Amino acid sequence: MTNTKDFSEMMKNMMSGGFPVDMTAMEEAFKTSAALNEKLSSVALEAASKSAEVSNKWAKDTLSKLNQMSRAKAEPADYTKSFSDFASATAEAAAENMAAFAEVAKKVQMDTVELLMAAGKDITEDASAAMKKATDGVTAAAKKATDTAAKATK
Repeated sequence: MTNTKDFSEMMKNMMSGGFPVDMTAMEEAFKTSAALNEKLSSVALEAASKSAEVSNKWAKDTLSKLNQMSRAKAEPADYTKSFSDFASATAEAAAENMAAFAEVAKKVQMDTVELLMAAGKDITEDASAAMKKATDGVTAAAKKATDTAAKATK
């Protein structure tokens, strides 16, 4: 008759610390994530600040030009010229300000890609180290469980 192996001892070892869990990997992942979020928030807030500056300057310039246009004129033709000047100045300002917004967006994109590339490298290195440590731990625990199972069958 065949003797069946008693797996209860091996299962007990597995469940009660035979496969240790190292929380330092989780703590490092949290720290890395928090640092990345801080840097990304900084990039976003800087972009919002610069965008607000561009918007504020654009609004002030537009109001100044409207003030010029709204002044009383001596001749009816002067109103047409004033409106024409306002329209062309507004179109020019729009092009300049849209270019300023594009520069802000371009900087955000470049900074974000740079941060994500650096974070990806750090995360890959951390994950490799954690996996090596986990593999070593699991290998040791599996060897211990195999040795225990071998002793139990003897």
